[in-house]
Amino acid sequence: MLFLIEYERQVGKVRSMKSFPESAVNEAQDARLRLELNLRRCGIDHEVVLLEAADESALYLTHARYFKSFDTLATGTSS
Repeated sequence: MLFLIEYERQVGKVRSMKSFPESAVNEAQDARLRLELNLRRCGIDHEVVLLEAADESALYLTHARYFKSFDTLATGTSS
């Protein structure tokens, strides 16, 4: 699976997330570019990433910084 994530660094929150099957890599890349260009046009400074993971639960493990607070990551707790 591919996951398109819009992340607001200043508050540490995922603002949007959309999944795509691996077979739709071109569609996912186009969506990433459209999202990033739209945010730039609006003057919004969010991080936009396209990530690959087996499923959403794997994504939460491999890219926890997008889904857990800094305090949670620093202490190693699982909230």
